[in-house]
Amino acid sequence: MTDHSEPAESVLTFGSSEEALRVLGPGDRTIGFVESRLPGVVLTPRGESLRVSAPDAAALRRAEDLLGELRGVARRGTPVTEHLIGQVVSMLDARGDEPGAVPAPSEVLTTNILSSRGKSIRPKTLNQQRYVEAIDANTIVFGLGPAGTGKTYLAMAKAVQALQRKEVNRIILTRPAVEAGERLGYLPGTLSDKIDPYLRPLYDALHDMLDPESIPRLMEAGTIEVAPLAFMRGRTLNDAFIILDEAQNTTADQMKMFLTRLGFASKMVVTGDSSQVDLPTGSKSGLAVVESILDGVNDIDFVHLTAGDVVRHRLVSDIVNAYGVWDERGANGGRA
Repeated sequence: MTDHSEPAESVLTFGSSEEALRVLGPGDRTIGFVESRLPGVVLTPRGESLRVSAPDAAALRRAEDLLGELRGVARRGTPVTEHLIGQVVSMLDARGDEPGAVPAPSEVLTTNILSSRGKSIRPKTLNQQRYVEAIDANTIVFGLGPAGTGKTYLAMAKAVQALQRKEVNRIILTRPAVEAGERLGYLPGTLSDKIDPYLRPLYDALHDMLDPESIPRLMEAGTIEVAPLAFMRGRTLNDAFIILDEAQNTTADQMKMFLTRLGFASKMVVTGDSSQVDLPTGSKSGLAVVESILDGVNDIDFVHLTAGDVVRHRLVSDIVNAYGVWDERGANGGRA
């Protein structure tokens, strides 16, 4: 029987010096990133090969898995960065000892949804990949999770993709106009001026994905519509990709009203975070109850994202986790 506590090593041979450069980066900077992520692992470049030394067989296998995925990413033309290495490590840890159960990290991180303005929009975690696949496979999808997990952004990318592929004739983006500390009526300007701040995050995402000069034209033609949830009442939405954002601020009746707007050849994505409800005290969030109501209904899927799927600044994930701990303490009577 092999003693797994004994040091172990292997050699990775690249197909060419160009491939070695794509994986290891300028000045072999990838080596430092990998070694910082895998304590005890030492990487030694030798021309078109890389010697991998590890404290035991398990650590060596983990290093080989990581380097294999980085090689796959580099072969698909995606730059190997420190952030990407962290994403691959997280995915490999989540996959555990069942590699066939989930997509390879190199596949997830090189799956383009949309290429726009010199950058590619793609899932960056396994849960984000599941979310994108759920949107493809179902008519109605709920993306649930904390800030920064890509719920709205990926849904917007899928909407623009569907429009460009002519799978739908229009995109409809909506949010409940719920006040968070400031009364709507007190804001200056016309009704449009008052509503605009609630819809601004949707406009911002659109500007990331489309030529900004084309957006006013598309909105004037009705190809893209951005409107408060109240404007959906009484409508039937055919041939459309419809996104309801910040759905935790809907009531149960509003959620039912929105879902029943679904028309033929349409798709809906509902996003929200049940920990950020801004409804008046005593009002029940429609998002909080909808999964128990619709669970098991065919062609509807619920995808839960977590702090591990946060793709904003590293601190955002830490903040989400810290607030989760604080909420748990409060639920257990330990909140000050």
